[in-house]
Amino acid sequence: MIGFIVLLIIIAVIVVYFVGIYNGLVTARNGYKNAFAQIDVQLTRRHDLIPNLVETAKGYLAHERETLEAVTAARTAAVNGLAAAKAQPGDAAAMQQLSGSENQLTQALGRLFAVSEAYPDLKANQNMMQLSEELTSTENRVAFARQAYNDAVMNYNNRREVFPASLIASGFAAASPLAIDDPAKREAPKVSFT
Repeated sequence: MIGFIVLLIIIAVIVVYFVGIYNGLVTARNGYKNAFAQIDVQLTRRHDLIPNLVETAKGYLAHERETLEAVTAARTAAVNGLAAAKAQPGDAAAMQQLSGSENQLTQALGRLFAVSEAYPDLKANQNMMQLSEELTSTENRVAFARQAYNDAVMNYNNRREVFPASLIASGFAAASPLAIDDPAKREAPKVSFT
């Protein structure tokens, strides 16, 4: 009788232990999804600023229509990439699509700001300066939100891969981090004295 009670207690402890592991995986998964929601907020803010930026620049950059159209097209692709990622946060393909579209948008905005340097009136325009400042602030917020998301993804992936959680984690797909930076920009510049 005492042996049977001890056996029931051991089984109950094991069950509670595995329930705790499962709940920890669910909590970690919800954590990275919440962290992605913060990225969504900041990227949506960024996407919402861009039409105002383009409208402000349009009057000054009439013959730079190609640059303005490139920014608008890149914004549309980024909005679509964000929608796909929002539907499946952590999915590798969705994160790659979002990363690619955001990199294209960053490059298009870089070209817009480079072109605007040649127009002193545009550079001095109060609306343009305010939008540029807001965009810079938003870029910083995106970077912080992306870091929090990537940390949450790492925590989740670590939890699902360690033993004994790996025994019950088969229903928990791996999450992918988000890298918005262009890998080409991370390469060291090549210096040649020939």
